[in-house]
Amino acid sequence: MTEWLVSLEGTPEGARLAMGLALMSAVAHACFGALQKGRHDPWNTRGAIDLWILIFSAPVALFLVPRPEGAEWLVLVGAMAIHFAYKLTMALAYERAAYTVVYPVVRGTGPLATLAFAALFLGEHYVLLQWVGVAMLSGAILLLARINLGGAVIGRAELKVGLAWAFAGGLIVAFYTTYDAWGIRFTPDPFTFLAWFFLMTSVDFPLLTAYRIRRAGRWPEAFGPLMVRGMIGALVAFVSFGGVMLGTRLGKVAEVAALRETSTLFAAAIGWLVLGEKSGPVRIGLMGMIAAGAILVQAAG
Repeated sequence: MTEWLVSLEGTPEGARLAMGLALMSAVAHACFGALQKGRHDPWNTRGAIDLWILIFSAPVALFLVPRPEGAEWLVLVGAMAIHFAYKLTMALAYERAAYTVVYPVVRGTGPLATLAFAALFLGEHYVLLQWVGVAMLSGAILLLARINLGGAVIGRAELKVGLAWAFAGGLIVAFYTTYDAWGIRFTPDPFTFLAWFFLMTSVDFPLLTAYRIRRAGRWPEAFGPLMVRGMIGALVAFVSFGGVMLGTRLGKVAEVAALRETSTLFAAAIGWLVLGEKSGPVRIGLMGMIAAGAILVQAAG
């Protein structure tokens, strides 16, 4: 499978597969975000998800794919640091602001910064219309955040801190998207990078959660449902993060990232169909703008 995937690099078939992987990742990421919206503490939720990622990825990394060699280990250590920073900012943001406020800020900040990073660090070229499309997509997502912010009932000081962490998380999303794209291209076998990436980046939060539980002197409430949610979240994470990273190996980073940010559309659909949330004409119009921006990025490319 590795040889087949590598043979698609730089081909029209590879570009189409990258688009499909990005859309699959968008759906999965919307589900992943919805799983984090619940009664569980965000630190414990992330710890449970990472514990299951560790359990599932260890046999694959240790027995089914080649081991990383030389500088590949340094690339993976860099990914550990970047993704720990991302998870930390997200937990801090969800502690202080609602999911419907945090999620659009993070996802809206990322695409423009990703495009800039990919152009600057990976030497990818994007035409003016693609910049316009990403600006449309990011602007619409941030406007959705502004609308959601109007209905937030939380202390103003706490909300500002939560939004600051969400904005920082969006910048880290752009950075890790670019870094992971470079990392999976640097590693000859993409599945080696993926398996060891999931294994190494999932160690931190289970240890942090165990430390928090020990300090609290008690297990989290509803521990059984928390672990079930963590297992489902881990399976979804493989599709979400694995799909987008394979997509960036085959296609241009900002194009794949822009399609992935249509996860906001799928998140809104989940909110409407599953969570019983309502969408007015303004929200629907902004969702259309998100889709139009993503389409423009692809068409102009």
